[in-house]
Amino acid sequence: MEIFALNEGSYSVDSTKKFIPFDPAKDDAKTRPGSLFIHVNPFLIKTQNDLILLDAGLGFKDNDDELWLHKNIRNHGFEPDDVSVVLMSHLHFDHSAGLVAERNGRLEPSFPQAQHVIERNEWEFAFSGKSSSYHKEIFEVLQRSADVFFTEGNGEYKPGIRYEHSGGHCPHHQVFWLEAEGKKAFYGGDELPEPEQLLRRFIAKYDYDGRKAMELREIYGRKAAEEGWTCLFYHAKRNPIGNVKFENDAFSILPV
Repeated sequence: MEIFALNEGSYSVDSTKKFIPFDPAKDDAKTRPGSLFIHVNPFLIKTQNDLILLDAGLGFKDNDDELWLHKNIRNHGFEPDDVSVVLMSHLHFDHSAGLVAERNGRLEPSFPQAQHVIERNEWEFAFSGKSSSYHKEIFEVLQRSADVFFTEGNGEYKPGIRYEHSGGHCPHHQVFWLEAEGKKAFYGGDELPEPEQLLRRFIAKYDYDGRKAMELREIYGRKAAEEGWTCLFYHAKRNPIGNVKFENDAFSILPV
């Protein structure tokens, strides 16, 4: 198993829920009052049988009209069409926008050869129009043109890939446990989005059930430390891949 972080950079997002690129080296946070600053890191995992994408980023393009996500995949020696599985923790825009790309004025699946693994109730909620965190047009494209596999509850997608309904960050969030070739990786999506969230306990206002999400982070962290799971942190500012230690009732993260 090989793991690659596909860094898409830093962004600010305010009450309009628009994501604006933010470069800490030249941009001043004071000019964006009321904004939350986030970092975006989809992940690519290569196993003997699959090339797996974990969440799909913001779908932004470079100056050559190519998805940053596709460019990052190519930079690691693969082609976007090599992706055989896309595992989605949830469908908020900052995790799902890269599932589609605009070509000749039409949205198309970014990974037409892949099976997209999505929680069924999350999919149905995304279509409901009840939250601006979801962009329905993305999922209409997948419904029309992509291979979608629906999960429900907890289970095994295929040997070495388990999914678990968690429901802390949003009601139908799920997390993934991957094992291959003697290695183990845990992807917690937005329930373990940053290493720092293991280092201090707090209830986040942006979570659907903040207390549950906080408790889940503790559970995931202890399991990772005890059983040797490498953790993947989607919103990490730096060190998106890390191994967890738990000693003297405190966590520490060793960057990978």
